Amino acid sequence: MKKVAVLQSNYIPWKGYFDIIHDVDEFIFYDEVQFTKNDWRNRNRISTASGIQWLTIPTTGSITQSIDEVQTAGSQWQRKHYNTLVTNYSKAPFFSQYKDFLEDFYLEKTWSNLSQLNQYLITHIAHDFLGIKTTFSNSRDYESSGSGHEKLLSLLISAGAEYYMSGPAAKSYIRAEDYEKAGIELHWKDYSSYPEYPQLHQPFCHYVTILDLLFNTGDSAAAFIWGR
Repeated sequence: MKKVAVLQSNYIPWKGYFDIIHDVDEFIFYDEVQFTKNDWRNRNRISTASGIQWLTIPTTGSITQSIDEVQTAGSQWQRKHYNTLVTNYSKAPFFSQYKDFLEDFYLEKTWSNLSQLNQYLITHIAHDFLGIKTTFSNSRDYESSGSGHEKLLSLLISAGAEYYMSGPAAKSYIRAEDYEKAGIELHWKDYSSYPEYPQLHQPFCHYVTILDLLFNTGDSAAAFIWGR
């Protein structure tokens, strides 16, 4: 049974995003859909001594563009984000384990396309740091038609999906009966039972970038997601 998930790429997403990736055989980046401002596509949250803080990539994107068309507004944000991570996590027990990767991404490379940088981070974190074996692809690799629910279902049929893992937010527009007719098992991800981990800054917060988990737990990070 081929298990598939389809999601827009996000900037250094939280652990639940990687939990979905882990649960399937193929993860399809769905970046041909409309860009949404002030959303997870170009920002995420970190835990700091003074509370939760946003890391936001400035873009030239508008809601008339698809996610994979959106460009970053300059490159100054790269050093700023790197410095912010160093300032807030350098004392985390496993920060040094990922410093070379961060320096390469933020200081050695220059990024102009939002989708490309998001996908680079997600695939490398999944494979190299969390040991996930899932295959990654792009929705444009497959034929699909329609819009909204119809386009997503069409994409899954083209990809040969027999099992679809979705985040719970999609319940607002997915019609489960259409999946049943197409012979695709529909499953909803449950994010409710993640254990807390030793987080550098308190109070504890689950809803921060995966980097927080990696910096605080290192090679044990996977056990705090699906090893529970």
